[in-house]
Amino acid sequence: MIKDRIPKEEIEKWLEKLENKLSKTKLKDQSKKDFLNNIYAYVNDCKYWLKEGDYVKAWEVISFAWGLYEAGEEFEIF
Repeated sequence: MIKDRIPKEEIEKWLEKLENKLSKTKLKDQSKKDFLNNIYAYVNDCKYWLKEGDYVKAWEVISFAWGLYEAGEEFEIF
C-alpha cells in the first residue's frame, strides 16, 4: 500500500529536528504568532498521521512545516 512507503524512522527524524528547532525559536514580532501556530499545527498533524500509519501524509505535513519554518527564517520572523 502506498501510504506506508516512506520509512517511519525518516519522518520521525525530521519531526524531532524541527521540534528541537522550534523549542529554541522566538518570534521577533508577536503579531506573527499565527505563522508559528501554523507550523505547530502541521507538527501535530504529522504526529496524528504517524499514529494512523499513513506515512505519506505524515511526510507531506512535516515537509510543509519545514517549508514554513524556513520561510520564517528567511523573512526574519523568528
